[in-house]
Amino acid sequence: MKTFKNLKYLGLIALTIGFTACNDEEDFEEFLDEPPIDAVVLPALDAGSADFSNYVALGASFTAGFTDGGLFIAGQEDSFPNTIAKQFANAGGGTFIQPLTADNFGGLTVGGGRIQEPRLVFGGAGPVPLESIIGPVTVGTDLFAPPTGPFNNFGVPGAKSFHLVAPGFGNLANLSAGLANPYAVRLTGTTPNASIVELAVNQSPTFFTLSEIGGNDVLGYATTGGDGTNPITPQATFDFALEGIVNALTANPNTKGAIGNLPNITSLAHFTTVTHNVIPLDAATAAAVNSAYAQYNGGLQAALAGGLIDADEAARRTINFEESETNAVVIEDEFLTNLAALGLPNFRQGTAEDLFVLPGASFIGTEDVAGNPFTVNGVAIPLADKWVLTPEEQAEIADATMDYNNSINIIASSKGLALVDLNTILAQAASTGIEFDNFNLTTDLVTGGLISLDGIHLTAKGSAIMANSFLDAIDSTYGSNFRASGNVAKADEFGVSYSPLLQ
Repeated sequence: MKTFKNLKYLGLIALTIGFTACNDEEDFEEFLDEPPIDAVVLPALDAGSADFSNYVALGASFTAGFTDGGLFIAGQEDSFPNTIAKQFANAGGGTFIQPLTADNFGGLTVGGGRIQEPRLVFGGAGPVPLESIIGPVTVGTDLFAPPTGPFNNFGVPGAKSFHLVAPGFGNLANLSAGLANPYAVRLTGTTPNASIVELAVNQSPTFFTLSEIGGNDVLGYATTGGDGTNPITPQATFDFALEGIVNALTANPNTKGAIGNLPNITSLAHFTTVTHNVIPLDAATAAAVNSAYAQYNGGLQAALAGGLIDADEAARRTINFEESETNAVVIEDEFLTNLAALGLPNFRQGTAEDLFVLPGASFIGTEDVAGNPFTVNGVAIPLADKWVLTPEEQAEIADATMDYNNSINIIASSKGLALVDLNTILAQAASTGIEFDNFNLTTDLVTGGLISLDGIHLTAKGSAIMANSFLDAIDSTYGSNFRASGNVAKADEFGVSYSPLLQ
């Protein structure tokens, strides 16, 4: 029988109908040589000017395949670099080796002692710990038994830009002092003091992807509510790390690559799921709480009369509850005028412009003293800075993201690298949703399909979209045709959740 001559045909229904209409082998062979008019003929895959024979991926959580609050085999296999590598394999790409974990539970141990908990699963109403569904598990991924390299995937969950160039970041001896990352420890093998970028370069890559560079540099600040315990990385430090990484990866002039810019992380479900007005109060409780804040409100009026604050700020800071299911929480806001001289703290009620971190869902409305309804967190006890991102803190994150992206754009252009605009892609997903074959994915927690149960990292479908975005940028820059030839991830091949029963 004659072959398809490297042509791919879409429209299997038309093919089947055509086959059943053939009366003999000769008719069938003639049908293969002359496909029906409505068949879509795809060109053969062309690698363009890129060499995909030895692909290395460098980055953080998304690169590693971290999802649902953990790193586990299924998530790693669905990581966007692994999906890219499968398409590269059709264009001369070689084996893509990942530092696979021991099981699908997630979590990490050191000598049997847990340092990371197992993954999250869907509990019917929202994310819950795996063990709350299936009972206790034995986490098998131990830092004392690292996987054997060399690897092609150098994704390190939690790594900031400068961590990737830091010697000893993967040395187990540095872990207790906070100078190492447990996921980096799994990569270094017999060279524990080698930097992550050094390990990647030692693989002599012909092609690389660099993603999420700078993501954790702002994410740590965001997830801690901008309370100062995890500050945004200074621009000069970020630039130094970025230039060092890219220069090392492109030291061989024949090496090509693709780099992704940073999305606006505050549009992720981790920051948009918990709203500001989640406090239900009956009339009696509302009156009692208002009475407790009467002295504070009175002090604001004194500050207004004394010219210390204007009328707008006095109104913003005045706290008032009513009989309602949707009272706004009370928060601390360091950006308010300091009225400590009058004995007044920086309190106000939250607004729709504030963003609350996802862990607040299990904290807001709880009683600080059990059985005492007048010690409710977010009502009588204002929420501390770590629970909320004010508009000013959001602006700091947005400014840093923009500045990081400017640096990424400049170095990608100067080195001739493919640039993946992840910022625009996530903005579209957060606004109207993003189309992926027959699916529309949004950033909503659980129901959106793009963001996993931890509210930050991608689902398998989300990682597949990311992989395709890289492939599209590679096509545009290097003249390949992954998209046109059909060598891209298909939505039906990826899910949005993992069963609790995976082991």
